[in-house]
Amino acid sequence: MTGTAPSLSTGNTAPLLRFETQLLQRSADIEAWFRSQWHKTAPPFYCSVDLRNAGFKLAPVDTNLFPGGFNNLNPEFESLCVQAIQSAVERVCPDAKSLLLVPENHTRNKFYLENVATLFDLIQKAGFHVRIGSVIPDLREPTDLTLEISGRTLHLEPLQRTGNRVHLADFDPCVVLLNNDLSAGIPPILDGVEQQVLPPQALGWHARLKSHHFGFYREVARDFGEVAGIDSWLVDPLFRNCGQINFLKREGEECLVSNVELLLEDIKAKYKQYDIKEEPFVIVKADAGTYGMGVMTVKSVDDVREMNRKARTHMASAKEGRDVTGAIIQEGVYTFETWGPEHHTAEPVVYMIDRFVVGGFYRVNEKRGNQENLNSPGMSFKPLAFESCCSHPDRTLAPDALPNRSYAYGIVARLALLAAAREIAASRMLAKAA
Repeated sequence: MTGTAPSLSTGNTAPLLRFETQLLQRSADIEAWFRSQWHKTAPPFYCSVDLRNAGFKLAPVDTNLFPGGFNNLNPEFESLCVQAIQSAVERVCPDAKSLLLVPENHTRNKFYLENVATLFDLIQKAGFHVRIGSVIPDLREPTDLTLEISGRTLHLEPLQRTGNRVHLADFDPCVVLLNNDLSAGIPPILDGVEQQVLPPQALGWHARLKSHHFGFYREVARDFGEVAGIDSWLVDPLFRNCGQINFLKREGEECLVSNVELLLEDIKAKYKQYDIKEEPFVIVKADAGTYGMGVMTVKSVDDVREMNRKARTHMASAKEGRDVTGAIIQEGVYTFETWGPEHHTAEPVVYMIDRFVVGGFYRVNEKRGNQENLNSPGMSFKPLAFESCCSHPDRTLAPDALPNRSYAYGIVARLALLAAAREIAASRMLAKAA
C-alpha cells in the first residue's frame, strides 16, 4: 500500500456499492469494450480528470487535456508513466528520437515548474531527446531556472520557426508536446506547423468548450451503461449550457435562471428515484478555461438572481484575463471523501498517459465544503493510495475495498478520456472539412 486512504462518510452508499459490484462482475467485458474503443479512436497523449464520489454517484466534473501536476504523482509508478509515454509517442511518430516540450509562460509558479521538470524527466527516461521550447514573448536567450522546491534546473530556450517547422537552435523535433492550455490563443509561432502537435492546438481553452466535452461524455456514459448494466446517471453529471452571457452586465441572466431551474428539477427526479435525501445543487462555471476560475455553487434560482457585484466580477473573469462569455450549468456532485483526522474535504484526480491510468492524487481543501469547488486557495495534494494504479480489480476482496474502489476511479476517468478522444477526432474532421 502506498499513501493514505481517504474516508468515505455518507449514509447512502447502496447505489455505489451496486455499481462497484457490477464492475467486478463485468470487468472482462468492460476491459474488452475499452480495447475496442481505443482501436476505433486513439486516446489523447495525456489527460487528467477530476472526480467526485458522492457515495451514491461517482462522476467526472472536469477533464484537462493539458495537465499540470505530474510532480504530485506517486514516484513508485514512474515506470508505468515511462512505458505509457513510449506508447503515446510511437503511436504518432514511430521513428521519433526527439520531442519538444512547450510549457506555460508563468515561470513564477514554483509548483507548475516542478511539474514541467517531472514531465521532462519522464520523457527523457522514456528514451527520447527532449528540450524545453518557451513561447515567453521577451525570452531572447537560453535561460536556466533553479527550482525552489526540488533544486532541479530547467533549461528554457526560445522557440524558433523556419518555414512550417518549429525548432531550437540545434534541435529539430519530430513531436511537439504542449503543456500549455493556450487560454490566450495559439501563439503565431505554433500556428500551422507541420509537426505533430500533441494535444491538438484546436483543443486549447481559447476554443474548447466544457459543454462540448460533456456532450461526448454523455454518449460514452450511455454506451458504457449498456456494457456494465448500470444506469449511466451513476457516472454522468447532468448539464445544460448558456452560450451567450455577460455576468457584469447581467446579459443572458434569464437563460441561466431557466437552465438552473430545469436542471435542479432533473436532479430532484433522480434523487427521488434513488431515495437520496441530500439537497440537489448545481455548479455554474465558465464553459472554457481552467484553474478553478469562474465557479459558483447554486442551490436555487435566487442564488443567480441575487448575485452581488463581487460574485459577478468573480464569475466574469477567466485565465489570461479573458472574459467569460458562456457558462455550463453542471449537476453538482457531492464529495463525501475526507482526508486525515481533521476530515478535510477531498476529491480524487486521476492521470492518464495514452490509454493507461498512471497515477493521481487527492485534492484536499481545508477551507471548502463538500458542495464547493476544491480547486481554490487552501488546497493541497496527497498521492492516491493506489496499489496497482487502478489497472485491475481484486475479486478476492469486497466491491468497496480500496483496490476495487480505485479500479472504479480508473474506469470513470477512462470514460472521460474516451470522451476527450472522440472530441479530438470530431475536431480533426471539422478541420478537414473546412
